[in-house]
Amino acid sequence: LACGDVEGRLEALFGRVRAIQAKSGHFDMLLCVGNFFGSTSETEWAEYRTGAKKAPIPTYVLGANDQETVSYFPDVSGCELAENITYLGRRGLYSGTSGLQIAYLSGTESQEEPAPAYSFSAKDVAELKTSLSSMPNFKGVDILLTSPWPRDVGTYGNSMGEIDAKKCGSKLISDLAASLKPRYHFAALEKAYYERLPYRNHTVLQETPQHVTRFIALADVGNTSKKKYLYAFSIVPMSLMDPAELVKQPQDVTENPYRKLQKEAQKTKASLYNGLWFSFSNQEETACQFFFDLNKHQGKKRPSDGKESGNSQPKQPKKPPQLTGPCWFCLASPEVEKHLVVSIGTHCYLALAKGGLLPDHVLILPIGHYQSVVDLPSEVVEEVTKYKSALKEFFRSKGKRYVLFERNYRSQHLQLQVIPVPLDQCTSQDIKESFIAQAQEQQIELLEIPEYSDITQV
Repeated sequence: LACGDVEGRLEALFGRVRAIQAKSGHFDMLLCVGNFFGSTSETEWAEYRTGAKKAPIPTYVLGANDQETVSYFPDVSGCELAENITYLGRRGLYSGTSGLQIAYLSGTESQEEPAPAYSFSAKDVAELKTSLSSMPNFKGVDILLTSPWPRDVGTYGNSMGEIDAKKCGSKLISDLAASLKPRYHFAALEKAYYERLPYRNHTVLQETPQHVTRFIALADVGNTSKKKYLYAFSIVPMSLMDPAELVKQPQDVTENPYRKLQKEAQKTKASLYNGLWFSFSNQEETACQFFFDLNKHQGKKRPSDGKESGNSQPKQPKKPPQLTGPCWFCLASPEVEKHLVVSIGTHCYLALAKGGLLPDHVLILPIGHYQSVVDLPSEVVEEVTKYKSALKEFFRSKGKRYVLFERNYRSQHLQLQVIPVPLDQCTSQDIKESFIAQAQEQQIELLEIPEYSDITQV
């Protein structure tokens, strides 16, 4: 069992636990995140502290989140607070007899060094990450317990309801979760219940598949809104699981929400890829996306770098293309044929293709000079998405769907090619099979991108 903020309501909590165990059977432990004690805890707590009452289940709690409750935790390294109630400590790893690995971090984020007794600092997080990730054959932990939510946890996920995703949570917790790769991550403090869609801990097509993470935030005990504050789950320790079973990806898995924060922390831009990306969909069907790496020496073309394909010398990373003359697609350039422009937004514009495959073949282009989709700032991506949605509606009204592709190979300015095709002449599956058949004929390997993937990670 996992529980949100108890805030001293021990009778309400343990009464509910007894009822659950009477109905569903025995649970091994109760893990409490958030505020275990509250401002009016003393009366109820005294009965447990003195042994007059006993918790009905081994209970493990995190430390203080404010100065008022620091006194309830006499030993910062962890200790037994009462029979069956254990304070885990400020940070560390708890391994029970079952073999479960439970990482924990007490307190709220602080910019001070050293952090107050009820907080953690960047140094605390770094030391916890190092101590665990340096363990032999480290693949992640089974459970992570923190009081604050991780910042940006809702990215790519389901709605967070009334929670403001931009203000809620700690970046340090996000960093910790990204490094420790817990199978379950529990948090509280926001007086809300939120079970996020599971997210993956590897980059699709680039890294070996790993287990997914499930983030669950729990509400406060006895809340009047009847939000969920207890979460029952069954988990087999990672160390005892079949590796193939461990890394199975559920259908609703999403991209990792912390990738952007990790990129910012690294302070280095990801290297650009050279390739072809395309997708096709309509509103009734699931979108399909493919990526083809034009750097690979495959198909009927010879290597483009002038070397034999058997050369064992490592390839130097490609530099972004240098402008060799006026850009034909920069809107401010005199080379742009403005009579083809259909619509101009804040960050993007829509234009007819000069040598279109069809009369209604159009291009979505950024106004600024960006080489590829992976280069686009978030506000440009947002406007590209709006144009794609508008075109989907427009072509649907004409009885069509579209194929969209980007050919990022020695190009200077991003062009998203949008090719409409009649709905009554082909389904999305027909289009997919045609691409696969043509790829096989040309000896090209197409890699299908999972639905919830972030294209910048491919």
